[in-house]
Amino acid sequence: MPDFYTILLGVLILLPLLANIFFPYLWLDLGFFFSSLWKGYKYEKCMQRSTPFTLLDVFLAKVLKHPEKPLILFEEEIYSYRDIDRRSNQMARVLKDHMRLKEGETVAVFLKNIPAYIWVWMGLEKIGCAMACINYNIRLKSLLHVLRSCSAKVLLTTPDFKHAIEDVLPTLKDEGMQVFYLSDDSPSEGVEALLGQIKLSSAEPVPTSYRANVTAKSTALYIFTSGTTGLPKAAVINQRKVLMVSLIFSLCEINAKDIIYTPLPLYHSAALLIGIAGCLEVGATCVLGPKFSVSNFWNNCRRYNVSVIQYVGETMRYLCNAPKKDNDRDHSVRLAIGNGMRKEVWKEFLSRFGCLKIYEFYGATEGNIGFVNYTGKVGAVGRTHFLHKKLAKFELIKYDIDQDEVVRNENGYCLPVAPGETGLLVSKITVRTPFHGYAGDPQKTKKKILQDVLEKGDSYFNSGDLLMQDHDGFIYFQDRVGDTFRWKGENVATTEVETILAMLEFIQEVNVYGVPVPGHEGKIGMAAIQLKEGESFDGKQLYAHTKNYLPNYAIPHFVRIRETLEITGTFKLCKNQLVREEFDPITIREPLFFLDNSEKSYVPLTPEIYCSITEKKLKL
Repeated sequence: MPDFYTILLGVLILLPLLANIFFPYLWLDLGFFFSSLWKGYKYEKCMQRSTPFTLLDVFLAKVLKHPEKPLILFEEEIYSYRDIDRRSNQMARVLKDHMRLKEGETVAVFLKNIPAYIWVWMGLEKIGCAMACINYNIRLKSLLHVLRSCSAKVLLTTPDFKHAIEDVLPTLKDEGMQVFYLSDDSPSEGVEALLGQIKLSSAEPVPTSYRANVTAKSTALYIFTSGTTGLPKAAVINQRKVLMVSLIFSLCEINAKDIIYTPLPLYHSAALLIGIAGCLEVGATCVLGPKFSVSNFWNNCRRYNVSVIQYVGETMRYLCNAPKKDNDRDHSVRLAIGNGMRKEVWKEFLSRFGCLKIYEFYGATEGNIGFVNYTGKVGAVGRTHFLHKKLAKFELIKYDIDQDEVVRNENGYCLPVAPGETGLLVSKITVRTPFHGYAGDPQKTKKKILQDVLEKGDSYFNSGDLLMQDHDGFIYFQDRVGDTFRWKGENVATTEVETILAMLEFIQEVNVYGVPVPGHEGKIGMAAIQLKEGESFDGKQLYAHTKNYLPNYAIPHFVRIRETLEITGTFKLCKNQLVREEFDPITIREPLFFLDNSEKSYVPLTPEIYCSITEKKLKL
């Protein structure tokens, strides 16, 4: 028997070692999974109370716990948890008493990144009203559209947007909308300045009866999808989703001692739901940047002793493209959290700025599925395993790029792809993972729902994203549906081509897309390029580089040089206008180049070459 116990002891000692060898992510998987499960369960129970627990209750608990702790650092200003609480009480009273807002109504905020954004939000929470977060870059038709789509009763803004407001003010007045400036004075006739009245209002706690009918399903926010085409859509965010998304910080090792830098726009979910709500959930301090600035980024991190940074889209690439400095590693940032970082940028960032822990995540504002890469695996947007799959009912299914539709079998059901293959991400719509759609746009909501995916009667949220899961369970973003195009019978992922082209020293930014060519099936590759300052276009170097790194079908045949590349407020490249303009040198005044294999270079695209292409005389 002693031999048996000796063997058993030896096996027990060896188990962790064997687990690390054969299942290297086992402990991370288990830790993240059960932490998510426990925290989600705890908040689910709280929301099922007769008086549901919301993010406002999380905030008020932190006010009681550490009232004097800084919540918002903004330039030279400091706002404690108590300051934001008291100012939100004043705001709530003005909204309720002066504007006569009723519980359940909507107030639109058209604001830059300023502390008022947070106390307006908490003030609206205290009277049970929803906040519509308007992108402050939109104007005229788009602005009127978003205000109508969420049925806003009030628009709060500042005199910074005087001209934008006055352009639509007569229409807003005709439609019965109240417009106010959060300022001491108003430069616009018919728009009241509100700040003086707010300051004079009582800062004492607001009666809970003002929000007596709020439930977990009540709409808390409308966040508009920035997208790259069409008019913005108002994603409905309820109280339950706000609370659940706010957990991301605590799941990613961010705690009350951290100082988080958020220079991203608050009208987007990354900054508001993950950044601000995440700070409230863990009880941390947020450094709110007026806007993202490459030149000020690291200086602000040093100035405020930042320990966590938020990123989105191409912001990390902008930082990597900035001139190198001796103090690049002189900072106290230990962790970065965000989404959309490309693999080569990830490596460059760590090499240049230090070994930070990076939490890359995936999720759509309106979506019912999300992933977190908690392992630090470079390039992955998340990870899944058998336990995760038990709870998260998602699939990657086959998608036909040419037809722009999912592939179905003879029985009408979708076909899951194998590990290593790219597929469209869809997530099952259930009571636990609902899809709330878009306010005022039932047709757009319907288009995002796929029916009869794996069995009769099921419904799945269509993410519109093409992802790939490898054999180890890591998930990688490949492209957006519509960004991918087909040429020579092959699918071309624009993000992959952009990644390759961006390696060249003379390229600052690149946007790859497909354009139609007469007499050819599919679309051929074209790249809009912004050159680095002081650099010139090198057609021979680009030719050699693409031949070395890309298959022939993926090599862009046309190049357009632009001073700047248009992006959305969340740093997504805009493609549709470029696609529409195609490659005609008569209508495009910017330099155009054509892939000339005989010259082994990109040569200027002349009207003669253009005619040869359109008349099908020149082989592509």
